[in-house]
Amino acid sequence: MYRILVFLVFLLLCSGFIKSQPSDTTQTLTKKGWNFGVLPAVSFNSDLGFQYGGLVNFFHYGDGYRYPSYDHSFYLEISRYTKGSGLFRFAYDSDQLLRNMRLSFDASYMPEQAIDFFGFNGYDAVYQSNWVDDTHPDYRSRMFYKHKRNMVRLHADLSGAMGIQGLQWAAGLEFYSFVVGSVDIDRLNKGKDEADQLPSVAEEPGLFELYQAWNIIPQDELSGGTFAAIKAGLVYDTRNFEASPSKGIWTSLLFYAVPKAMSNLIEGFSRISFTHRQYVSLIPRKLVFAGRFSWQSRLSGHVPFYAQPLMMTTRLLGAYSEGLGGQRSLRGVMRNRVVGDAIVYANLELRWKIVEKKLFNQNFYLATNAFVDVGQVTRKIAVAKAFDQLPDEFLTFNKSDYYKPGSEKAHWSAGFGLKLAMNENFILSADYGRALDPQDGESGLYIGLNYLF
Repeated sequence: MYRILVFLVFLLLCSGFIKSQPSDTTQTLTKKGWNFGVLPAVSFNSDLGFQYGGLVNFFHYGDGYRYPSYDHSFYLEISRYTKGSGLFRFAYDSDQLLRNMRLSFDASYMPEQAIDFFGFNGYDAVYQSNWVDDTHPDYRSRMFYKHKRNMVRLHADLSGAMGIQGLQWAAGLEFYSFVVGSVDIDRLNKGKDEADQLPSVAEEPGLFELYQAWNIIPQDELSGGTFAAIKAGLVYDTRNFEASPSKGIWTSLLFYAVPKAMSNLIEGFSRISFTHRQYVSLIPRKLVFAGRFSWQSRLSGHVPFYAQPLMMTTRLLGAYSEGLGGQRSLRGVMRNRVVGDAIVYANLELRWKIVEKKLFNQNFYLATNAFVDVGQVTRKIAVAKAFDQLPDEFLTFNKSDYYKPGSEKAHWSAGFGLKLAMNENFILSADYGRALDPQDGESGLYIGLNYLF
């Protein structure tokens, strides 16, 4: 409900923006020195409690010579739910701090009392919506497709030119620490009326607990793990402006390795990804087509289940880089619905800049976007053998309620969004997407910053 209210407030602000003083777009104000944007975070979730906090993004434009490109960006986000979930993130980005190199740094702590877990291989893992609907006779628990996960993440990403126009090298180091386990039902039940309380995990085990019992999740992964990763690749970038391009392409090939010596895993692993983004101006300064195609695959080793959803990037564009499903990949599809050893996805958008204005000595524009998202597992995680070898005592359940091999196909969603931008770089975003198959959920409304890509 709170997301709908925030969205309505956003619409009202946009409406007032359109009706404000006459437009004057003949000259853009050149910004110098410091500039910042702020977005509060206030909400309520019946299981997680009240959310409070917000974010602020500082930009330094120097003498303004390069505007709208900035010299330095500092981003801080702190938000927390009263029952333990939260997001604590600091990010820095600059191509001026180091000579001839761009540095992007991210330090985040993300405690999540109830993160989505739907199994593996997309539609092969069956989603039973009735089991999480507390008004349905088949109800089990609202936490059936959840588990607990606390994640610490550090990223240090570098890139630089290679002497050929548009061609860049990219490299980086990443560190992750995961603590995972069952949802803390007692904590979530505090303060609730008896009729609203969740059943205990012992009384009604969720999918995470069942996958443990069935040995689909290896025993050494049940409490999490720690690893560091090395990545390196090439980028070809001809975009005319990074935050909201109207023409050009961005193409990357990235290799990612987690050596066993840099982890507490039984074995390391490696991955590869390819991403292509295309931007075409259909009506100058008004209408842009934007498309993204991406493929990611495991090359070697074994990826622990808690690291499977991580998406490879040359640098982080937001707090979350996981999928497929959710705000950063398939909008409207449930978060992390599509998990496999290799995935492919695409996003297609039409972006319409409705109006540009100068208000309060700042440059603003209002835009809308319509989109279609699609993704699929192209290489499956090996779970078939584990299901086939379940001991007799586990065969009292209907296996087809949980697992239907060969069911995976494309996951589609579609929707629209609104964007309110200040000085080109601080872009308040609202996207609403609907899943086109009930196995992917219903819909999602995402309030945050920036275009998807």
